[in-house]
Amino acid sequence: MYSDADAAALYDLLNPWGPCDDFYLSFVMDSPSVLDVGCGTGMLLHRARAAGHRGRLCGLDPDAAALGRAARRPDVEWVHGRAQDLRREREFELAVVAGNAFQVFVADDELRAALAAVRAALRDGGRLVFGTRNPAARAWEGWRPERAAEVVDAAGRALRVVHRVESVADGVVTFTETVQTRGGEPLRIDRASLRFLDADGLRGFLRQAGFTVEACWGDWARGPLTDASENIVVLARAAAAGESL
Repeated sequence: MYSDADAAALYDLLNPWGPCDDFYLSFVMDSPSVLDVGCGTGMLLHRARAAGHRGRLCGLDPDAAALGRAARRPDVEWVHGRAQDLRREREFELAVVAGNAFQVFVADDELRAALAAVRAALRDGGRLVFGTRNPAARAWEGWRPERAAEVVDAAGRALRVVHRVESVADGVVTFTETVQTRGGEPLRIDRASLRFLDADGLRGFLRQAGFTVEACWGDWARGPLTDASENIVVLARAAAAGESL
């Protein structure tokens, strides 16, 4: 079998540093206090410290194994939990939701609660930046067994990571991820659902939570959003009480 700790280490191998991480890092380095929602194994905040960030960095994630890897760096605050359960008041200037973690909030109530908690944790005028896959690009159509990723993990095992879509309904894609040997023996199967919201839907939820959208880009270079854009990249500001949204 493949343990939770193995899976967390494999995630880092499958998701090396890229342009999206440079994008988020540019915001982190400009902010004195940062909340990383869905921080995973902590790669972004680790890099920020290594790059000289001297302010407050806090990572939040419900995955204990991933957070265990993150906590190898003790000069960052690590919190085990879900975004919607966060109870912080006006402590941060910036919140980031990287790695498409925004899509795990599948139900309306779950998304509203998560955004409300993040808004409460931000000071007035604080910023929220996140990316989510553009539903118009239909990324899930590429999640097929014949496009499996092949990797050698930290223990030297040659593996294949296979995705199979089970259903697409009402903007929610449910799929399985199977870690298997190159010979096809399954070691671990995880099932997950992700929500694909368009830009108008995102703006509506953000407005309800007390945010105003400052920018909506189509890529990590801050290019325009089109139907062909793979991602929707959002920069929002926490509005003050009474401010028109």
